[in-house]
Amino acid sequence: MSEPKVLTVILNYRTPELAVKAAEGALREMADLDGEIAIVDNDSQDGSFEHLLAAAVENGWTEKGRIHVYSAGHNGGFGSGNNFAIRAGLTSGEKPDYVYLLNPDAVPEPGAIRALVDFFEARPDVGVVGSLILTPDGAPAYGAFRFPSMVREFEDAARTAVLSKVLERGRDPSPIALDTVEVDWVSGSSVMFRQAMLDEVGLFDETFFLYFEETDLCLRCKRAGWEIWSLPDSRVVHIGGVATGMDRWERVPNYWFDSRYYYFRKNYGLPYTIAVTLALLAGEGVWKLRRLVNPKAVRYRDTNRFGRDLLRHHLRSLFTRHAVPTGTAS
Repeated sequence: MSEPKVLTVILNYRTPELAVKAAEGALREMADLDGEIAIVDNDSQDGSFEHLLAAAVENGWTEKGRIHVYSAGHNGGFGSGNNFAIRAGLTSGEKPDYVYLLNPDAVPEPGAIRALVDFFEARPDVGVVGSLILTPDGAPAYGAFRFPSMVREFEDAARTAVLSKVLERGRDPSPIALDTVEVDWVSGSSVMFRQAMLDEVGLFDETFFLYFEETDLCLRCKRAGWEIWSLPDSRVVHIGGVATGMDRWERVPNYWFDSRYYYFRKNYGLPYTIAVTLALLAGEGVWKLRRLVNPKAVRYRDTNRFGRDLLRHHLRSLFTRHAVPTGTAS
């Protein structure tokens, strides 16, 4: 039986030094695997593409043929950039058996990629497997999630223990990332897809610019009958927020609201989209009241004017015939 082929994709946007480190880590972990690594520069326009090409030559990657550097030509977002590499496939013209996405600000630990491949090989009904994501100091961060819903949106926004206890029966909690367990969706920071699943359900919806695109793809995967699993045996260290700038947000960018609105309206229809947004706004209201009572309450997603921006965006989208997410990850 031939060794399965893996295409690893690292999508860069203005983080070339980190992308090189991610590529080095991926190359090390693919030493005993058949396949290639594609580094795609998502039209950084800051010299990233030239930096990546120079690193490829300096490290001998171009001669060995294991790592290839591409320019996407435009910045269509996370899904568009990854789709560029997936559509290109392997340089031999073949399709891989598995596609592995690795963030440029993430580095796989020993055995991380092999563990994903072995899990797929043992379970033919699995379409997606995600890694356990670690913080730079090695602590478990995240990796597995349940699909967003009205109850979850309200609870996450309210972030109040008493309400969470009351709502416990009405929501399905996200699984503990330390367990090997079937889940709804996994993070795009380190995730492997079965090519046969992608052939059936399609690639990332490029209407999303950034955020919710992996949730949408996993939802399509689930609806088509494929399983999605979280595998803590595959561990990846992720700096977090570097590639997207999330850790520097003072206000949530418009493309996040675009993606959120599009995700719910596309998959659940307008009435549910309205209901889930009202649930989120109600949760934000609870949180604001809690902060008034206890100003020292732990802050979370307290970017400026979140509730106001969410409501404004939602109302505007209701009266826009084609609300298409656009933006930039800068």
